[in-house]
Amino acid sequence: MSSLKVREGDADFNVPGAGKPCKTWYKMYGTLPHPYNPPLVVLHGGPGSTHEYLDILSELTRLFDVPVILYDQIGNGRSTHLPEKNGNVDFWTVQLFVDELHNLLNHLNIHDNYNVLGQSWGGMLASEFATRQPKGLGKLVIADSPASMALFVKAAKELRKGLPQEVQDALNKHEAADTTTDPEYIAAMNEFYKRHSCRLDPVPQSLVDGLAWMEKDPTVYSTMNGLNEFNITGYLKTWNVIDRLHNIQATTLLINGRYDITHDIVVEPFFQHIPKVRWVQFADSAHVPHLEETERFMQVVWAFLRG
Repeated sequence: MSSLKVREGDADFNVPGAGKPCKTWYKMYGTLPHPYNPPLVVLHGGPGSTHEYLDILSELTRLFDVPVILYDQIGNGRSTHLPEKNGNVDFWTVQLFVDELHNLLNHLNIHDNYNVLGQSWGGMLASEFATRQPKGLGKLVIADSPASMALFVKAAKELRKGLPQEVQDALNKHEAADTTTDPEYIAAMNEFYKRHSCRLDPVPQSLVDGLAWMEKDPTVYSTMNGLNEFNITGYLKTWNVIDRLHNIQATTLLINGRYDITHDIVVEPFFQHIPKVRWVQFADSAHVPHLEETERFMQVVWAFLRG
């Protein structure tokens, strides 16, 4: 890993309404321009997480010489924070993040030829981006992402029924009492996450680090999502891309885990409506197969990119 060429930088990002200069921090593995492999631009989840838990995708550079570009989306990590915009659903929109991606592609001078991988919320963003038929997009990977938040909540509630009864009771009790910061509620949520977010024990430090940013600055997550997977109250509550998926021209790979919170019913609309699509499920994974089954994940993504 230490032998990889790594470059970090900032892309100035003009955001109307921000009230201050903004920037997008990025990290690039490999060399640009590359003689035959287009760069893979990676979109992290959250919304409001950061790139750390996807840093393992640099394995695609080490193993297959694919340039990989990660970045922290505006609002968290090493990019510009805007806590003064907390709760402003007119500011924190999908279009803001689409514009940021275009801006980064232009800054790196790769808008003519690139691929995109989005994980969780990043896959939602990637699908929105692709429906607009952007210039230069070659292939698209949507990993562990819902096509509709209504379906996502429905699936999460079905998975919740599979929890031990005492765990369900704790969740119900504290949600009814609005005491969701109680340690008992947090412990119950962690039981759900152990089954359907990441099944590794211990949880990889990179995932801990990426999620920690959402606690340090919850602006984006709380405004766009809400409390958690069972209680979507933010901007994304009614989000649905299904009726626009037919506009995606890029050949697309769908990924989810067998135990994923992004269950099959949540992924299926992508498979039904994207014209050129394939779907791979990881049998021993939940929501982060790139961490839970790293070797197979890299092989699957590389086979798709080179095909």
